[in-house]
Amino acid sequence: MDNLKEELKKHLITQLNLEDKTPADIMDEAPLFGDNGLGLDSIDALELIVLLDKHYHIKLTNPEEGKSVFYSINTMAEYIEKNKK
Repeated sequence: MDNLKEELKKHLITQLNLEDKTPADIMDEAPLFGDNGLGLDSIDALELIVLLDKHYHIKLTNPEEGKSVFYSINTMAEYIEKNKK
């Protein structure tokens, strides 16, 4: 799962144009949204939905589910592991 987390971080940086970040800057358990984490917003959430579909062929259709899935790199990796085809 460590490889998946590293891959996710690289995808995040590319997809969200986080040019000032490296994978090492993104902690696995840190919140992705809000002031305590990467500071992502609702537009970024849409980009994360696209990222899941594009790279992992997972469609996230329930907005309420998105809040828990996109909480951190750890929660995203767990969701991908459970739902990948």
